[in-house]
Amino acid sequence: MRLPLAVVLTSAALLAAPLTAVPTASAAPARATARTVLHTGWDTTAELRKGTVKGAKVRAGRVVLTKPTATRRYAGKTYDAASWTSPWVKPRFGLTQLIPSWSATTPGDSWIEVKVRGKAADGARSSWDVLGRWTSGDRYLKRTSVSGQDDDLADVNVDTWVASKAAGLTSWQVQVVLLRKTGTTKAPSLDAVGAVASRLPGTAPATSKPGVARGIVLDVPRYSQMIHDGHSPQWGGGGEAWCSPTSTSMVLGYYKSLPRAKAYSWVPQRHTDPFVDHAARSTYDRDYRGTGNWPFNTAYAAPLAGHAFVTRLTSLRQAERLIKAGIPVVASISFPRGGLSGAPISSTNGHLLVIVGFTATGDVVVNDPAASTRAGVRRTYDRGQFEKAWLPTSGGLVYVIHDDEHPLPAGGAGAW
Repeated sequence: MRLPLAVVLTSAALLAAPLTAVPTASAAPARATARTVLHTGWDTTAELRKGTVKGAKVRAGRVVLTKPTATRRYAGKTYDAASWTSPWVKPRFGLTQLIPSWSATTPGDSWIEVKVRGKAADGARSSWDVLGRWTSGDRYLKRTSVSGQDDDLADVNVDTWVASKAAGLTSWQVQVVLLRKTGTTKAPSLDAVGAVASRLPGTAPATSKPGVARGIVLDVPRYSQMIHDGHSPQWGGGGEAWCSPTSTSMVLGYYKSLPRAKAYSWVPQRHTDPFVDHAARSTYDRDYRGTGNWPFNTAYAAPLAGHAFVTRLTSLRQAERLIKAGIPVVASISFPRGGLSGAPISSTNGHLLVIVGFTATGDVVVNDPAASTRAGVRRTYDRGQFEKAWLPTSGGLVYVIHDDEHPLPAGGAGAW
């Protein structure tokens, strides 16, 4: 389970401005009531070279720690440090939230720290705030978010950077610090990084009309989170706590990109779908005490599938573009009792599931991991009810996970 930020926060500053389509570079500044979203990322060699590196080099599409320029004490050890810092990004609207995501490799005793900062319209600049200390394993370091940090223009709510004022912020930067234990040689590297800037919706928009994916249902395998109830209490305990890693695992299974059996050989043999246990361990956030950290899930999936990031969509029509391209979508929803007919749970303050297709009339076909068995995972939900459970709660948040054989639709996020 993951509580959508719109449920956690009640600030009028956040509820006053709904979320909408991605503005183009020539778009005029958005009105306060506009629905605004903009995802910006750096992935290729050319894109990563637009950033500033210290103690690292950009080569073959990665930022690699080479000659560290600083040292850092953390968790009782000394680490060599390098960094990559993005250019300033101006989304052309007053962003109230920013969610970064990344793909990295951290061999041995190495890890990365992801930070963001922003500027207000009056030129005031925030401090750098930590959005995650992340490592692919947990032998040397426990991955963690750092909630709070509310010292100036924004604060951190688990994986989301939240502006303190209703007007929001006019620009942002992301920085990734690469660290390895001093005296060792295995270097961390950054493959991709980005962030989605947005303004949260206060109300659900009118139900979108069915689009290009009517009648398309992807053959995504069906896994139940509930069959893991009681598993690995040190990593959330399975059951209702594991909707996010179960959904992520379903998408990886679709691409035949689940981890090798050796990776989850620690799971007791009697456990069904042991790779879900492994995904939960690999996405567990020590500070949040759960597996629902959004970018921790995409960071786990990215090296396995090839590409993964967190973003927000503005309606199911964008999700349909992805489904037509053969890309299932993990979506974050929340609904009251009676809010989603046919769901295996009566209500939820935060839940992740996989959009796998659409009926001929445009209703949503999903793999809902909250079903008690695999057989009950496939569900069909009313289009209007689903958008009300998704857009005004998590702001249309999704994980987009794909491989090279299923590239993103042409035209970028604005065209989805």
